[in-house]
Order: sequence, then C-alpha cells, then structure tokens
Amino acid sequence: MSKVLRFTGGEDFYSGGSIYPSPKEASLFLSLGKHVDVYFPPRKRSRINAPFVFSEDLFEQKRQDTIEVLPDECLFEIFRRLPGGQERSACACVSKRWLTLLSNICPNELRSQNNLAPTSGGEEVVSEDDGFLSRSLEGKKATDIRLAAIAVGTADRGGLGKLSIRGSKSSRVTKLGLGAIAHGCPSLRALSLWHLSSVGDEGLLEIANGCRQLQKLDLCHCPQITDKFLVAVARNCPNLTNISIETCSSIGNEGLAAVGQFCQNLKSISIKNCPGVSDQGVVGLISRAGSALTKVKLQALNITDVSLAVIGHYATAVNDLTLTSLHNVTERGFWVMGNGHGLQRLRSLIVAACRGATDLGLESLGKGCPNLKQLCIRSSAFLSDGGLVSLMKSASSLESLQLEECHRITLSGLFGLLVDCGDKLKSLALTNCWGFKGFDFRSPQVSSCKSLRSFSIRNCPGFVDACLVTLGKICPHLQQVELSGITGITDEGILRLLECCEDGLVKVNLSGCINLTDRVVSAMAKLHGRTLEALILDGCTKIGDLGLLAIAENCQLLSDLDVSKCAISDFGLTALACSSQLNLQVLSMSGCSLVSDKCLPALKKVGRTLLGLNLQHCTAISTRSVDLLLEELWRCDILA
Repeated sequence: MSKVLRFTGGEDFYSGGSIYPSPKEASLFLSLGKHVDVYFPPRKRSRINAPFVFSEDLFEQKRQDTIEVLPDECLFEIFRRLPGGQERSACACVSKRWLTLLSNICPNELRSQNNLAPTSGGEEVVSEDDGFLSRSLEGKKATDIRLAAIAVGTADRGGLGKLSIRGSKSSRVTKLGLGAIAHGCPSLRALSLWHLSSVGDEGLLEIANGCRQLQKLDLCHCPQITDKFLVAVARNCPNLTNISIETCSSIGNEGLAAVGQFCQNLKSISIKNCPGVSDQGVVGLISRAGSALTKVKLQALNITDVSLAVIGHYATAVNDLTLTSLHNVTERGFWVMGNGHGLQRLRSLIVAACRGATDLGLESLGKGCPNLKQLCIRSSAFLSDGGLVSLMKSASSLESLQLEECHRITLSGLFGLLVDCGDKLKSLALTNCWGFKGFDFRSPQVSSCKSLRSFSIRNCPGFVDACLVTLGKICPHLQQVELSGITGITDEGILRLLECCEDGLVKVNLSGCINLTDRVVSAMAKLHGRTLEALILDGCTKIGDLGLLAIAENCQLLSDLDVSKCAISDFGLTALACSSQLNLQVLSMSGCSLVSDKCLPALKKVGRTLLGLNLQHCTAISTRSVDLLLEELWRCDILA
C-alpha cells in the first residue's frame, strides 16, 4: 500500500513527502480509518449533508430530499410553473401535502394555461370544451383527499362538469375538499350533495364564487346549508337552470327569493320538506321568476292558499306542475289557482295528498288549464264520481288520466267517464282504488270511447269479468292493456275483451292474475299474434307449456316475454327454440322450478337474439349450466 501511495506515474515509486505540493489540497483528504483515505475535489458550498455509512464491503450514502424542507410558499411557486396537467397529477401522488398545495392552485394562477385565457378584468374564461367529465363519491369514499385528487386530476383532462357526493356516517367531507373543487374546477356545471350533515356554508361559498358556470344544483338532507349559500349561488351563477332542495332545514324564504330575483334562466325548481319555506319564499320565487321557468314541484311545505293563488297568476310559462302533501291548502286555493288564468301553458299536473283537491277545486283547475294533457291525482279522499266527470268535461284537452288511491271513485263513475268524455282520452290508469263494488252498469250498444288506446288497472278489488266485457264494448281500439293483481277475473272475461279489440293488442300485462290458464294465452296468440310485442304473465301459476307453444307458433313480433313463476317446463322452452319466426330480446323466467338443465340447448338457441335473460330462483338449473350460458351468450345480460 505504501508503494502505491508513493507512485507518481513514472517507473519509480515516490520516495516520500506529500503528493500535493499545497497543504490546502492535502487537507481535502477525509480519513475513514487507519488505511483508507478518500479524496474530495474542490467544490462550492455543500447543498447536501450526507454522512457515509459503512456496511460490509459497500459504502451507502443516505440522502434526504431537500425539496421537502422548502416552505409551502416556495412549493406553490414551483407547482404553478409545471408545464401541464400530467406533471401536476404526478406530483400530487407524492404526498398529501403536495396534493393539498396543488389542489389550492386556481387555474388563473398557473403560468402554463391550456384551457383558460385571461380577460381584461383579470377573470378566467372557461373553454366550451371543458366540463364533460363526471365524478361520483359515495359513503366512506367521500373524503377531502378524494375531492382534492378530483380537482387536480380532471383539470387537464377535459375539466370536471358533474360532481355527485352521496354521504354517510363515515363520510369525511369538509370545507377543505369543497374548497379544492372551487379552486380547481371552474367548469363545474352540476353539483349534487346528499346526506352531508357536517357540510355548511363555508366551503360551499367558495364553490359559489369559483364555479360560476354552475347550471344544476341538488341538495338533499344537508341541514347545515343555509340561505347564505343559496343567495351566493343565485348572485354568482347566472346560468343556473335546475334547482332541487329536499329536507334542508336551514334553507328558507330568503334563499328562494334570491333565486327568483337573480336566476332568470331558471327552468326547473323542486322544493320538498323544507320547514323554513313558507308563502313568503314561494311568492318571492314565483312572482320574480323569468319566463324560462317551466317546471315547479312543491312537496310537504308549510304554504297556504296564498302560494297557489300566486302560482295561478304569475306562473305563465309553467307547463309541468306538481303539488304534493300541501296540508294547509284548502279548496279555495285550488279554485283561485284555476281562476287566475295564468296556467294557460300547463300541460302536466300532479296533485297528491292535498285535502283541497275536491270536486269543485279540481273542476276549476281543469277550466283554468285549457292545454292540460296529462293529469295525475293521488290519495284524494274527496274526489267523487260526479267531480271526476265534471273535471273531464272542463279539461277539454286532457289525453292521459291517472287515479291512485281515489277510493270514492266507483265503477259507475269509471264507465260514465268513458261514455261521456271518451272523445279525447287516450290513456287511463287506476291504481289501488277500492271503491269498485256492486257493478250494475248497462253497457251501450255502440262504442263510446274511440280514442282510448291504453287502459291500466292495478290492485283494484271488485274489478271482475263483467267489467272487462263492458270495457271491451266501450273501448274497441285498445292496444295496451294492463290488468295487474286483479284476482277476480277469469278466462271468460279476458276472452270477451280480446274479441272486442279491433286494432290488435301490442302490449299486455296480466301479472298476478292467478285464475288465468293456457286458454287465454292461446286465444291471444291467435287473435293478436301479428301485433303483440310484449306479454307479461308474471305470477300466472296456471299458465304452462301449451301457452308457450301457441306463442311460438303465432307471435312473430314478440320481443319481450315474462313467464316468471309460471308452470312452464323444458318442453315449453324447447317449443320456443324451435320457432323459426320468434325473435325475443328479453325473456324472464324467474322462479320457474320445473325448468332444469335439460333446457340448456333451447336457451342457447333462443339466446341468439336475446339481450336480457332472467334465471333467478330457477332452482333446477345448476351453476355449471349458468356458467356455460354466460360464456355462450356473451351479448346477453343474464341474471341468475
């Protein structure tokens, strides 16, 4: 070793002395031991304090990332100079600190701006191409960290346009996460917040100031959000078109009045179960709203007849109106609303669980809405047969009528309606009406309701075979028939109805009619097989293979078939598979216990055209057969 240290590059070894003439250079040696010296050349002031660690025969140098010791202000300046969104996204993955800093950089603070251009006033302008990305957070995934990641990650990928947050007890959303969205997503157009009990105005006010392109706002079960936020949104977001507020106890009249005053582009508003909203808020909203407002929904509010009077006078552009559970509104409110002559454009009306919806109130409303096309009345305890007929006569343009839980309507009122007002009605539906008792109606000799095309009755006890006979004579042009849960009808009534339908049935739903047999299906297939497109026989336990055989032979246009819980077997499915003209797209056979693995070849053949197949609760079909179908019918959605 001593000879090596004395070697000067010539043929002889150096005899002694220092190899560096200058003592200063000699001091640059760093002694690590008795026989080991390491030389460091001259350099500037060291940036890294890196001690050496000896491990066996290797030397390892521990290094510390010096950028971490920089204050947030310096990192902020570095991050806002990054060339693009990919680089910012990559940096955001390093640590929560970096993510937080990046998420608080506003687009107008970036040195390299791809989507934004400064205006003369210093504000940013969002490109029309921004805002087509959609993000949704639910439950425990709703956290500030994820919101910050969304704010950073979507900025350079088209911009965030829709954000939905469905909270729960495990959600951790605060003003920090919402502030990140406000800073990084100026293109946000739709915001939906559900079940966020801890979210208040502080973070949302930043969104109101930073996301001025907002068009749709949906708030549900957010008790800490107040009028302060709603006022800020109304002032700062002129493009707001849709607002839905449900069960927000701190939102009241001031916020609604501001919406009516500043949101002149508002098209739709829905307010449900907000105890702070009264007549003052509804009046301020409706009386100030612009001509763009076309849809209004008021449900479970502490409003009175005053609000309905204002609607009847000022809601001149509204064509869709829903009034539900307004317990303080009386008959006078509906009467005044109908006589206000402001609902000339109203085309769709839903009135549910309103004690003021009496015969007189609804008749007045029908007169005041000359263009009303669709009417739905639910849970009306005061609408009678006479009121129903008067309503139909006053609503001269009505085409679709739905009655649900109107127990004072009887069979006499129903058929009286069809006879006296059947020149324009196209669709009639009744659900859970229990007043159908003691039928004694003499049907006319000629048809009276030539316009009716769709008739639906669900869970109405008292509707029997004689009703179907009368219905067929009065309405010979039916194309869609639903008799769901009507246990009182038999083959005889259905057969008489089938014979009266002159134009050919297109859609038939007989689910829950437990007394029907294959005889009905065979007759329907022969009489209407050339027009039938959908047949629902769910729960018809007496219908089996003979019905499927008739369908296979006659129904060439059938695309939707539901034989769930029917008495079909492998033989019936084989008959369907052998049909050369049948092209089913949806087949449901849930709960068919007689179908086994033997039908697998038939299902494969039928499945060539299927888009949906329901095999749930078919206990005789093995898991292996289902797996084979999943592999074979890859285009079909299979439920098993």
